[in-house]
Amino acid sequence: MNILASTVDVWTMVSVVVYMLMVVYLGWLGFKRTKTAADYMVAGREAHPLIMALSYGATFISTSAIVGFGGVAGLFGMSLLWLTMLNIFMGIFIAFVFIGGPTRRMGHRLDAHTFPELLGRRFDSKFIQVFAGGTIFLFMPLYAAAVLIGGTKYFATQLGVDYNAALFIFSVITATYVLMGGLKGVMYTDALQGGIMFVGMAILMVWTYVKVGGIVPSHQYLTDMAPLVPSKLAAIGHQGWTAMPKFGWGGPQYNLWWTVVTTIVMGVGIGVLAQPQLALRFMTVKSKRELNRAVPTGGIFILAMTGVAFTVGALSNVYFNQHGDPLTGRVIKSINEAKGFAVLQIMKKDDTGAWSDVVDAKGEGKKAPVTLTKDAALGIKVIDNKEFPIVQGRSISVVYAGGDAEQIIPTYITKAMPKWFGIVFLLTLLSAAMSTLSSQFHALGTGIGRDVYEQITGKHSNTMFVVRIGIIIGFVIAMLWSYYSAQSSIIIARATAIFFGLCASAFMPTFFGGLFFKRMTKAAAISSMIVGFLITTCWLLLVKAQEAGALGLVEKLTGGKDSILAGKANWPVVDQLIVALPVSILVAIVVSLFTQPPSKEHLHKCFGEK
Repeated sequence: MNILASTVDVWTMVSVVVYMLMVVYLGWLGFKRTKTAADYMVAGREAHPLIMALSYGATFISTSAIVGFGGVAGLFGMSLLWLTMLNIFMGIFIAFVFIGGPTRRMGHRLDAHTFPELLGRRFDSKFIQVFAGGTIFLFMPLYAAAVLIGGTKYFATQLGVDYNAALFIFSVITATYVLMGGLKGVMYTDALQGGIMFVGMAILMVWTYVKVGGIVPSHQYLTDMAPLVPSKLAAIGHQGWTAMPKFGWGGPQYNLWWTVVTTIVMGVGIGVLAQPQLALRFMTVKSKRELNRAVPTGGIFILAMTGVAFTVGALSNVYFNQHGDPLTGRVIKSINEAKGFAVLQIMKKDDTGAWSDVVDAKGEGKKAPVTLTKDAALGIKVIDNKEFPIVQGRSISVVYAGGDAEQIIPTYITKAMPKWFGIVFLLTLLSAAMSTLSSQFHALGTGIGRDVYEQITGKHSNTMFVVRIGIIIGFVIAMLWSYYSAQSSIIIARATAIFFGLCASAFMPTFFGGLFFKRMTKAAAISSMIVGFLITTCWLLLVKAQEAGALGLVEKLTGGKDSILAGKANWPVVDQLIVALPVSILVAIVVSLFTQPPSKEHLHKCFGEK
């Protein structure tokens, strides 16, 4: 407690306590107004469009977007703004205008309370409902872990508590109010949290542009910094923070384009359309009119969240290059002498006062691309009878974040923003994390309770108990994921993209086919889901180098390679979505054409048309 008191001021503690009390109150209010299963699972189907839009946006945008993908933007640049565009176009416009209405109508007609139940009843298949519910229960913790890691890292840093303790507290608080209030409690808190997030990100955007000299000068400065791209990133196609990566096929110099476009932009931007916790929001409103009224709010909210996070992430390079603490060392490579661009071997004085190289954990010298200051040399280092002046320079954001992209945003907030904003941003991240986690745990719990337990046992009396047990199990699994993978490379963005891609490949053809393709059959839906799931998991286990190498199975099968396609053009960095989704769609169409169509009676039940 003394450590906490020495690192956290009174206002921070008071703000967090007040925020938590408001969350608990809204959770209690949701609990008080939850009388039926429909209240718990779909908020009684009477959500206000503003509440629904803020809940949808707050559920969609989490610490994964702000800390994880914001940090990736600090590393890769503004190419991530294509994800913002796709999020608004797909996740808001297409989802609300074209997907939301049919989802709401069919959900009401079939009295579906969960996303898997909607799919199962549309195709009159218990297997589909159980398979979808089980998939959500097993893999949602991976996405939840990404959110937990992002929120917990900043929570622990700002409050000065141990990471593991913060992880436990954070998870328990979130799970508690989900258990209390069901979807009504979740949506009430989402609306509060969405408002806090909007204010926090608006302040961050304005303050950042003030700090880096305005909109046009800062973007021009960032463009001019392109020569400072680290050599390892330049080798895979990084062309600067305001340029798209180099496009092509056949060599490692195109790897970054395939990573950014297929995994980050398409994986998340397309996968949002098949997110169970988001599709459920469409079943909470009374009519299509409420969905249409929610579009402007949702679009502005997503733009303010992801647009700001990705822009600030990229512009953090400008701030650190202008105002970061100077790094000291000797020049080992001159990049542009006129502009003062160089690669610096970082150095420090040892106990004797002599300058020595700083090395990393592998014993290799720490190097950084810098813009040299105009200060006089601090000393001389003699190596092999050659004199090297000891100079200073300022580098890029990932260097100041200790090489961890996920620390770029927290480091920027700590260094660039006033102390009072640290409290605002803490509440922003708490809101972002808790709003997403609450909906994740809600979808996970109902998936195992209503979609798996009820369908397998045929019992309905203990469903709510099983749902709550499922939530507890789910957040324990998410905590374990968070504990063991917190130090993995850009794990937040990777885990998010994996879950979104899995949902797209396994659920999207069945979901869209169920809404718009009356000829689609039960056999086609089942085949499509299984094929999409299997291709995704096999690709992650055997082909996608970063994931397959980490899991280790492919190394045992290939004698040490990180992909069965290692050395085959750019395949090891191509996202599984690019292969799994088209094949899943093709299977759905082909099987539908060669199997018995649904009965007219069943279609009438689903669509209400004769």
